[in-house]
Amino acid sequence: MNLNIDAIKDQTYDAIVIGSGITGGWAAKELTEKGLRVLMLEKGHQLEHVTGYESATKDPWETKYNGRLTEEQKKTHPKLARDYPYNEMTETYWMKDTDSLYKEEKRFDWYRPNIVGGKSIMWGRQSYRMSDIDFEANAKEGIAVDWPVRYKDVAPWYSYVEKFAGISGEKLNLPQLPDSEFLPPMEMYCVEKEVRKRIEKNFPGRNMTIGRVANLSKAGEAQLGVGRAPCQYRNKCSLGCPYGAYFSTQSCTLPPAAKTGRLTLRPDSVVTEIKYDENKQKATGVHVVDAVTLQGKEYFANIIFVCGSALGSTALMLNSTSSRFPNGLGNDSGELGHNLMDHHFRIGAAGEWEGDLDKYYIGRRANGIYVPRYRNIGNDKRDYVRGFGYQGGGSRQGWQRNVAEMSFGADYKEELTKPGPWTMGLGGFGETLPYHENYMYLDKNEKDKWGMPLVVFNAELKENEKKMRVDMLNDAKEMLESAGVKNVRAYDRGSYLGMAIHEMGTARMGHDPKTSVVNSNNQLHAVKNVFVTDGAFMTSASCVNPSLTYMAMTARAADFAVKEMKRKNL
Repeated sequence: MNLNIDAIKDQTYDAIVIGSGITGGWAAKELTEKGLRVLMLEKGHQLEHVTGYESATKDPWETKYNGRLTEEQKKTHPKLARDYPYNEMTETYWMKDTDSLYKEEKRFDWYRPNIVGGKSIMWGRQSYRMSDIDFEANAKEGIAVDWPVRYKDVAPWYSYVEKFAGISGEKLNLPQLPDSEFLPPMEMYCVEKEVRKRIEKNFPGRNMTIGRVANLSKAGEAQLGVGRAPCQYRNKCSLGCPYGAYFSTQSCTLPPAAKTGRLTLRPDSVVTEIKYDENKQKATGVHVVDAVTLQGKEYFANIIFVCGSALGSTALMLNSTSSRFPNGLGNDSGELGHNLMDHHFRIGAAGEWEGDLDKYYIGRRANGIYVPRYRNIGNDKRDYVRGFGYQGGGSRQGWQRNVAEMSFGADYKEELTKPGPWTMGLGGFGETLPYHENYMYLDKNEKDKWGMPLVVFNAELKENEKKMRVDMLNDAKEMLESAGVKNVRAYDRGSYLGMAIHEMGTARMGHDPKTSVVNSNNQLHAVKNVFVTDGAFMTSASCVNPSLTYMAMTARAADFAVKEMKRKNL
């Protein structure tokens, strides 16, 4: 790539993009293609596309611990080791616990990447549009504040980013889950097809479809043009894809941005403050600490896109204080850091499927099934508000099913060469409401090695989510049993905020500067040349995976920003 990674003499740019993840990549692409000279600042280290994905091309026997963590790694990474994202294969993609210092008044799981591309390398790629049922919910129910946008405002931008990113899926024409610009859907397994028929017959109004995923089932001109190829069905997506088959910053948005010759990428750059000029009433640039040398430096720009993930961006703005903004940049409302949301999950049911033992599947499909929200829609009324969807799927057990057995002999070994029975599972993802009392703040008495105050979390699931989880568990069990799945076992493994890695809401969008942080164009109400387009701007969470909405809103904001620059309004 034609990327100028070294620091350059000229420290002034048209735009600065903070963060290189899903939204940072989109901001860089859109702004450079519209003619702006852009500096992208990323706290993580460089990760080259293809050659940087060292684990992605290894065979299982080439890893030391088969992907698992050692007891020593668990001890030295007590927070990262709480759940699945951190493992032997992805260890270098995440910040170490000793660097990612934060405090918990209530448990919060903060997974912070340490690479160019951010979480776009490890994300689950499920890509769904929000609907007006989502955008109107706060206003109709008198919860938090109203979204200042509606589906019609975002729909053209959903289409715009989908055509470039490449989303495979199936049209359903459901009001609660608008259809996308789809590539051909991936095929369901035989068990999933049969379970779908039975669920939709036994529960009118409930649908099951293949997941809508940012993996290329087919590469079109837009994808081939940046060097991408169709999905190889390896299911090693969290390791980085050498084929560029799923959407990531490296495979999708950096190449066209670099092609313009107007992008400068600077990794190992921890942005600690956004500088504000009280005379000009605008931000003028940023202060950066080199992640390796700890040397400080400043860069300047006409506009700044804050794309450091919801929590990182909010921490940065809270730390950017001045006499005009003593409580954080743009924080006139006092809402910066509040209304912290994430999805709650780790609940559902699974069981065994009898028959179809003469059938199998080809490859390792990097996708599952999806059951869209059906609760509190139409005439369905529950003792809680909002709803949930299910992700999951069917599979056949392999030889591992008998690892713990004490059998031996030729017959036993022969049996292990054959696949086991089919299984089928549904796991719920529920919406969390935007509570003002769920928040994060900075402890300015304790700082990390780059001089940033430590983030403190005080957030939890509340009564509405707990009531919802009863349905999430019981409905999954009921649907599977009605579909003929045997030995169905319901489970609730507990869910803490942060675990779903869908952090949202800490710099929410709204009509009124007195109750929100950014306006309908993702601008800080009080600082018009600063745009926040990652999950921080979310006014409510919906129950669908949020990344597609981040992409659409980033492209929309970039278009607005450039037009405003040309009008000399920024």
